[in-house]
Amino acid sequence: MSNLDREAVPSLCGGRGFVVAEPVRELLSPRQVKLGESTEVRRLLPNLGRRMVGAWCFVDHYGPDDIADEPGMQVPPHPHMGLQTVSWLHEGEVLHRDSTGGLQTIRPRQLGLMTSGRAISHSEESPRSHARFLHGAQLWVALPDAHRHTDPRFEFHADLPVVTAPGLTATLLLGTLDGTTSPGTTYTPIVGADLTLTGGTDVRLPLERDFEYAVLSMTGEAHVDGVPLVPGSMLYLGCGRDELPLRADSDAGLMLLGGEPFEEELIMFWNWIGRSQDEIVQARQDWTEGTRFGEVKGYDGDPLPAPALPATPLKPRGRHR
Repeated sequence: MSNLDREAVPSLCGGRGFVVAEPVRELLSPRQVKLGESTEVRRLLPNLGRRMVGAWCFVDHYGPDDIADEPGMQVPPHPHMGLQTVSWLHEGEVLHRDSTGGLQTIRPRQLGLMTSGRAISHSEESPRSHARFLHGAQLWVALPDAHRHTDPRFEFHADLPVVTAPGLTATLLLGTLDGTTSPGTTYTPIVGADLTLTGGTDVRLPLERDFEYAVLSMTGEAHVDGVPLVPGSMLYLGCGRDELPLRADSDAGLMLLGGEPFEEELIMFWNWIGRSQDEIVQARQDWTEGTRFGEVKGYDGDPLPAPALPATPLKPRGRHR
């Protein structure tokens, strides 16, 4: 999914300087962002004051939206570099196309994982004949320097491993949780899991003490370490936890995001992640001139134009604004 903000501003993030090395409960409020003509999303990362959680650097939550009489998601071809995109649905379906020839319809609890590496472009759209409701999350993972120029690729995993406990089902998107590992390719120590809680659940989820974590609320209301979360909100939890108390009086859905704090400082501008102003300038020129990022075939429409660069120089800084 693209950052469609036509007034894009750089996000300067990464580095361990602002990692909270102990358990905290920091509630993050979303920013409303229009995504195309008919979809509005709640942007949780990057957030005012909190830029990353491990290597997770971008989180949008959208829906549930009634799109029975609407086109639904319509995101034209756009470029990415230096990151992975994670498409995750609770309701509906999204048709993915990319410049490597990837073509895949993604449905609920199926993993669409695109590694941009040095350069890729893709589009996302609701099929012409689609379900009534669209509800999901779009997330980005920053690639470390050693892997950010890798070949682009798209992975699709229809069947993912699960971890269960009384009242809890955790589906593994990425990484490892309680000894169970997702087949999705990762480049840093990371975890992403979709948590389904039934009413009356009161459990403790095992965590890695060296990871920092956040929990995104998707549906219902749950208490995370005693903090009530409503859909579209996210709770940053810091590091230093061996387990996470979860309680739900009624059915609820959450997403657990975590990983080792990302050491490198980076620049995120529009749909690119780089390490210097020159890299971003070159990426914009390549996209504008139609080179490097390839062509998305089969999409009925023009690609997205890149926004103008800011007047001030882009410099990589820490994780905190």
